[in-house]
Amino acid sequence: MQPWRVAESHGDAGTFHATDPVAARSATFHTVARPTLVVGSTQAASTVDLATAARLGVEVVRRRSGGGGVLLVPGEFVWLDLVIPAGDPLWSDDVGAAMVWVGEVWERALQSLGHGDNLSVHRGPLIPSQWSATVCWAGVGTGEVLRGSAKLVGISQRRTRTWARFQSMCHLQWQPALMAALVAGPGPAVADLAPLAACVAATEADVRAALTLALA
Repeated sequence: MQPWRVAESHGDAGTFHATDPVAARSATFHTVARPTLVVGSTQAASTVDLATAARLGVEVVRRRSGGGGVLLVPGEFVWLDLVIPAGDPLWSDDVGAAMVWVGEVWERALQSLGHGDNLSVHRGPLIPSQWSATVCWAGVGTGEVLRGSAKLVGISQRRTRTWARFQSMCHLQWQPALMAALVAGPGPAVADLAPLAACVAATEADVRAALTLALA
């Protein structure tokens, strides 16, 4: 098995997303300094209530992969950024299938923490919903991890000819009221978003350690 270069990163999510990685196998845990809403590459700016975001102190940035908005609140999530170079044993030309191994890493890690009950890795195509274009956790993509019908781990992918980058995340706490407030009207009700996300009942340090072991 090829070794992983495991690193930590802290700072602005927009800058981190905009920086192309080195084409080498790596795993980076990224944290942010302030609440941030990360919108997808094709998500319309008009879907975000920028005035509310400014009032609530939420930074709005854009990533270079698809999907809906992801809410990052310091201390309330674990973000694992994985890079696979072309030719690596984990590389797959099938964009959908390439996501599944990421979900399996998370599944192994969560099982090791005693959170294996009712977990599943979604292996089918994207399951959209009314709000999935604006709220990431409102849809289910290939490779993402579910607890029952609620999404536990979200995954996005961006690739070039020389590398594939998988950005994956779980919530330690989920704030549906804040997420609903950031969607421009007419947006979802808090009750629409509340049941969509499952949270991991563990510390950030424990989840990181479990993921590092699962990669190995």
